[in-house]
Amino acid sequence: MIDSTDNHLRQILTQTQTIAVVGHSDRPDRPSYQIAHFLRQAGYRVYPVNPALNVIEDQPCYPTLNAVPEAIDLVNVFRRSEFLPEVVQEAIEIGAKTVWAQSGISSPVAAQMAADHGLTCLMNACIKIEYLRLGLSGRSR
Repeated sequence: MIDSTDNHLRQILTQTQTIAVVGHSDRPDRPSYQIAHFLRQAGYRVYPVNPALNVIEDQPCYPTLNAVPEAIDLVNVFRRSEFLPEVVQEAIEIGAKTVWAQSGISSPVAAQMAADHGLTCLMNACIKIEYLRLGLSGRSR
């Protein structure tokens, strides 16, 4: 039997084109850096969002989601749980479709905010692990 949750995740990951990584580090040993790199290799357009950085690997880094120059489909969050409602509010403001909080990150308040505004909100799950688990392959650019 096919799990409808897996179908939903597959749909999100195959329809998403642009991803903003909030909390993107410029350090290659950090999970946010590694997962953003993986997502780029998989064919997504990835925008780093971190107010403390200007550039990551020759790519502009944006201080907020509102500063990203392209519409964002999915916001991948690498900030502590207490910051998740703020990130969800920004995601609502820019019209993102999905907020994906990485492993260990969750907030019932943020989940309710997202639901109230029609956003899909996934929490406490690694986007790379789910991508690989679902057997998705590289996307066309």
